[in-house]
Amino acid sequence: MLQVLDQHAEEAGFLTILRDYAVRAPHYDLSELGEHDSRLEAHLDALQISAVKGLDILLSGLNLKTTWGEVFVATVLAFQSNNTIVLSKLAEHLRTSPETERFFAAALGWLDLCVVVPWIERMLASPEPLFRRIGLAACGMHRHDPGPALLAGLSHADPGVLARAARTAGELRRRDLMPAIRAHRQHQEAAPRFWANWATAQMGDEEALEPLRQFAEQAGEFQYRALCVLLAWQQRERSIAWIRQLMQNPEQRRIGIQAVGLLGDPVSVPWLVQQMSDPPHARVAGEAFSLMTGADLALLDLELQDLPDFDAGPNDDPEDANVVMDPDENLPWPDPPLIAAWWQAHAGDFQAGVGYVLGLRQSESSYRQALVRGQQRQRIAAACGMARLRPTEVLFPTSAPAWRQKALLGEPAGFGR
Repeated sequence: MLQVLDQHAEEAGFLTILRDYAVRAPHYDLSELGEHDSRLEAHLDALQISAVKGLDILLSGLNLKTTWGEVFVATVLAFQSNNTIVLSKLAEHLRTSPETERFFAAALGWLDLCVVVPWIERMLASPEPLFRRIGLAACGMHRHDPGPALLAGLSHADPGVLARAARTAGELRRRDLMPAIRAHRQHQEAAPRFWANWATAQMGDEEALEPLRQFAEQAGEFQYRALCVLLAWQQRERSIAWIRQLMQNPEQRRIGIQAVGLLGDPVSVPWLVQQMSDPPHARVAGEAFSLMTGADLALLDLELQDLPDFDAGPNDDPEDANVVMDPDENLPWPDPPLIAAWWQAHAGDFQAGVGYVLGLRQSESSYRQALVRGQQRQRIAAACGMARLRPTEVLFPTSAPAWRQKALLGEPAGFGR
């Protein structure tokens, strides 16, 4: 029995880590995310049935080397069983292992709001910044308005609380809080500065676009998020001029290719096809082409059969400073001649000077379709486009459990709950 539970715990922890990657990955769509979530839920259900033994297994290994996935699983089970003793132990673990905070918060986002809302309210009233951050994060994940706690977060001394409050306010589109968010537009730390500008930009604040352009031009965790919001809200002519500037800098070629795909103007397709012959940029150029045209390179057999000898990721050499994973690792390798021939046959379906997403003119309807059938990076962009056209609605949660996303989209669940 214990061996079976231990296996469920191990699998659930592994699937949690994989899910954290999948929600930002270029090759997961909503259906695949749903299948993944269903597998994770099945292991969690098995552990919940034997909640005490399952928690004992997880807590027995709770130490400084505990994996992020184990924290997520233990947190889910503890909240489901309302086990205050385990929650206290987890709280102590968070204080000594701050890197697990994100997965504790993710567990709150995974659970139904009715299960966690009393705990969220306690966290929002906590004197500890750690729990204020988690409470605000959980509100953002559920698109749940915490009321006065959001304004209090925006005046907090802890930069992490500030950043999370600004992000949640942006996700909720709380325009009434724009003055309080703007106060942090030039914050000395990157996270509060980014999320403050990210939030107000999505409320129509044009002054936030220039700081977002700066984030979009710098490699890092905020780059793609900044790019999606920037191109959704920036005037088209300004975006075109900015992308041309990017193209003059070889070091910004990749983000420039992504910007071309997000802009969606088919006049850029011949240039994208040219980039597909350059191994470092070939796959992201293929992704931009697919985002614009809706052409699935694998489904249409537009991939290379003989893959190039190219590896952009880390290797086994301990002396090599390259430790960053290849962000395009799971994208198909495009075949430029085949794609050029496909485009020649379909170019007449597109109009130059018009923005497209997955082969359709950019509109509320096409962004919704992208949210239904697009890959996760495409869906993140579509959510930003939808926010631009629906300025009073909360930002669509592309990282939420798939069954929750499908319910918001009016799609049949087909799995999970």
